[in-house]
Amino acid sequence: MRTTALTVAAIATLGLAAPAAADTGVRIAMPELSGRHAVGTAELHLVDRRPDPWRPAEDREVMVTVTYPAHGSPGERAPWMTSGVAAAVDREAGLVGIPSGAVDWGSPRRHARTGAPVLGRWPVVLHSPGFGSARELSAGLTDDLASRGYVVVSMSHTHESLAVEFPDGRVEPPMIDEDDPTQFKTALDARVADTRFVLDQLGSIARGHNPDAERDPLPRGLGRALDLSRVGMFGHSYGGFTAGETMVNDRRIDAGINVDGAMSHGFGDDYRPGEVVTRGLDRPFMLVGGDFVDPGTGGRIEHSHLTPEFDPTWADFWVSRRGWKRDLHFDRGTHYSFTDLQFAVPQLGGVISPETQRELVGEIDATRSLAAQHEYYAGYFDLHLKGRDTGLFRGDSPQHPDVRFIA
Repeated sequence: MRTTALTVAAIATLGLAAPAAADTGVRIAMPELSGRHAVGTAELHLVDRRPDPWRPAEDREVMVTVTYPAHGSPGERAPWMTSGVAAAVDREAGLVGIPSGAVDWGSPRRHARTGAPVLGRWPVVLHSPGFGSARELSAGLTDDLASRGYVVVSMSHTHESLAVEFPDGRVEPPMIDEDDPTQFKTALDARVADTRFVLDQLGSIARGHNPDAERDPLPRGLGRALDLSRVGMFGHSYGGFTAGETMVNDRRIDAGINVDGAMSHGFGDDYRPGEVVTRGLDRPFMLVGGDFVDPGTGGRIEHSHLTPEFDPTWADFWVSRRGWKRDLHFDRGTHYSFTDLQFAVPQLGGVISPETQRELVGEIDATRSLAAQHEYYAGYFDLHLKGRDTGLFRGDSPQHPDVRFIA
């Protein structure tokens, strides 16, 4: 369990790697958006007056990416990641055997465009990345959800995330002591507080204020676009745990998704499940899981979260649920199939070994996996935030042969 929680801080670094020269390295292409809306994006630097848990003498700072349906497609396509984040990942890429500069991770551009005016009024969906990971690693997923009619707000968690770059070029590295088990609870509490603070700041924007620390102009129409009476949240790994734990403590979030995340801040014999497990939820919540490939043996364990010795939290959570619930499984997918690695890793060719590729994103067909994630995430929020039933949750779909409901 503890190893699984920590792998985000190590293996996930493959997903954002070396800033290479424009004429060197394997190039990555971002997948096209599946929704009908053009997408705009903006970065916000938010400062909370609460002490930072890792630097108590300083105020807590949070960087967020806001992605939204846009009028047309003016503005430049936004970069997948900042140069500071890419440089930090480059230092870690060797953990999965990728030489520095072998992949041109610095050049990919999202389909979201900076400065585009906002179209319409939409429900809001928050996103939290995995432990030690970066919000940039799910930009493809969050951009796609925005193209389907949502304002999506993706957060970094400063001093836990791999690297957070601020507008002045300052890059804050992680400060987690992985040998101190209490820091997992510190990180969880910081994440929940970050999420609630970001919701507060979105409310400020909706009232016509600009909370950005640099007072950079907000996208035109952003305040009017935020329908905060309809709020969802999803997250990957520890971000999925964060979604559930925040819902326990903040009723402003109406529906959540935990994507392949254990819901404990203690591991093995030190089992410390979160409040979302012990208290349950009375609002809609979906679990999304994949298989686990043992890096030592190469063996595959189906639905790792239903293996008690690996993760008892899902089973314990299931019996405490008091609202709408589903457990959706991606056969032959793995933990990082639910990040942008799903489309990036298959493009790496000879830069990565077949064995490492299988460990990272499994043997699921990447195109079908992405299509299913786009459909099920949007369909879930359509059902619970828009009251629109696409029929996806009535049973297994022949259109998505890799996906099935466990319950």
